[in-house]
Amino acid sequence: MAVSDDKLAASVGLPALELLYNNKDENMRDVVNEVYKKMKVGSIAWVRPVAAKGDTLETFQNSYEHAKALADEGLITIGDVKRQPDNLIEAIRIHRIA
Repeated sequence: MAVSDDKLAASVGLPALELLYNNKDENMRDVVNEVYKKMKVGSIAWVRPVAAKGDTLETFQNSYEHAKALADEGLITIGDVKRQPDNLIEAIRIHRIA
């Protein structure tokens, strides 16, 4: 089910939506936004790349920027970021506050 840009902008805020589209690669998913939409207010979730959906650690690195955009909008807080020894982000813990 596709979500219109107007509904997406209302749910994540226009600056976050602009960040998504301005930095969008053809095959890149916004994993953080997908998880955010499924969460209830007050819940906490770990966001990780999903290999079955084509995510890799390399493509997941942009997800942190998306999470920061949602945090700047006041929709989530970023609780923790797990990194590998080579400094690649492997998981982001978010808390939905709105």
